[in-house]
Amino acid sequence: MKPKILIVEDEEQLAQAIALYLRNAGFLTEIALDGQTALEAVQKEPPDLIVLDLMLPKVDGWEVCHRIRKDSQIPIIMLTARVGEPARIQGLELGADDYLEKPFSLRELVARIQAVLRRSAKAAPRHLVNGALVVDVEKREVRYGHKQIDLTRSEFDLLVTLMQHPGRVFSRLQLLEAIQGTTADSFDRAIDSHIKNLRKKIEPDPKHPQLILTVYGVGYRFRKPPEGGQE
Repeated sequence: MKPKILIVEDEEQLAQAIALYLRNAGFLTEIALDGQTALEAVQKEPPDLIVLDLMLPKVDGWEVCHRIRKDSQIPIIMLTARVGEPARIQGLELGADDYLEKPFSLRELVARIQAVLRRSAKAAPRHLVNGALVVDVEKREVRYGHKQIDLTRSEFDLLVTLMQHPGRVFSRLQLLEAIQGTTADSFDRAIDSHIKNLRKKIEPDPKHPQLILTVYGVGYRFRKPPEGGQE
């Protein structure tokens, strides 16, 4: 599945140039031209990584990073025209994963993004937990309370994809990319069928789902887990 990058940059021309380059490099992109819009975008549909300028209107990049780090570990690469070690250290202390000074090459930015995403993938949780639902990613085992749930390979991959990004809305096409081997010409029915079967297996009341939620006209999302829901 293509990683989604949120580009937070108030210089629209630069933001569009970054977005175009990243799309050509195989990423999905979204642009926010100010800090407040960025925070709203993260809340609505968390990206896989944020490219964050520091000098932003409404809410500056320092504060955006601080608020995101309160309840999320989304990787952040900071961009700034401010040079020197103090600014770089301050950014890293706030929780940024990397730091790039302007002007920078788009090729280097892509390399940094790929490196941070690789590190993030290695640090992915071994267990995904949402209430009574527990998924052991390495062993490919699923339990609901004391009951073991048997899933097909596609159902398991779908569940892990959704649970790894709670709150994020996935289109059917994005979910299709997460389960290899399904034909694209019938992806609507395939994904809907997998979701229906998953709900039967993990939802207490499949007709009124509380875990896998439908976003009408778009796709599906997994509800955000209680605090401490992943390890």
